[in-house]
Amino acid sequence: MSEVEKQYIALVVDDSIESLSFLTTALEAEGVTVLLARSGEAALSIAGKIVPDIILMDAVMPGLDGFETCTRLKAMSSVAQVPVIFMTGLTETEHIVHALDVGGVDYLTKPINLDELRARIRVHLANARRAQSARVALDAAGRHLMALSSGGVTLWATPQAGKLLERTMPGMDAAAFIAAQVRPWLDARAGANSIAGDSLMLEPGNGARIQLMCLGMIGADEYLFRLLTPGDENQDGILRRQFGLTQRESEVLLWIARGKSNRDIGDILGLSPRTVNKHLEQVYSKLGVENRASAAIRATHVLQSSLED
Repeated sequence: MSEVEKQYIALVVDDSIESLSFLTTALEAEGVTVLLARSGEAALSIAGKIVPDIILMDAVMPGLDGFETCTRLKAMSSVAQVPVIFMTGLTETEHIVHALDVGGVDYLTKPINLDELRARIRVHLANARRAQSARVALDAAGRHLMALSSGGVTLWATPQAGKLLERTMPGMDAAAFIAAQVRPWLDARAGANSIAGDSLMLEPGNGARIQLMCLGMIGADEYLFRLLTPGDENQDGILRRQFGLTQRESEVLLWIARGKSNRDIGDILGLSPRTVNKHLEQVYSKLGVENRASAAIRATHVLQSSLED
């Protein structure tokens, strides 16, 4: 591992002293800070005080098992995005599926192969960091965005989205209200090739209205939504109308205008670099330009003009 990759905290959850000792020795030799928990209850307590970068979870433990522990950890907003790798002697498909269903990102069978464990940790740490960078970028852009599961559960939201919900749903459990509305809406669209661009109008009953526009899936069981209120004029909407772009093309162009690289745009919008490139080809054609610099200049000019009108 590189020096940068070594600087992370791992929470190891296992009721076996031998397993804890083995993993602690191996990880600390790599420069990793290791937190130890011999039960699910202890893991929840530790995670409530110190947020680890990755969690290695034994599936079979007395009392609170690894599956239930993972479920409870994922319900904690501060820990929800931390990758959980399950470690267990269980090898049946149903156990693997269960581990993924409760929020695990990977599954290793015991005895643990350290080279394989290190490799998987590197991959999941990198994925988690890219996802976090995307969320930071969205926050910094001041966007009213939130991610929901297929069950309507709020996975995360930008601060701007949280403030908007507080203003429009004062005294209400906004998360519960949104879940109750979004769950059947997504169920009705199960199996659709894409629901990007589809929208749902929320009416909390106090005269307020919020439109949830789906921007598509950005992860496993993670849907990204933009929140709009009546009269909102979002910037990519301006670009979409001005240049005759699709929803995705306008999103890509907006981030180009903000100086983001193709890789950053892919992370933010949940697209592969190849897909971003394909959208850019269409954007260049519709704008009549040949490169990203020219596209950014045209987009910026249109957006500035809209502010002056």
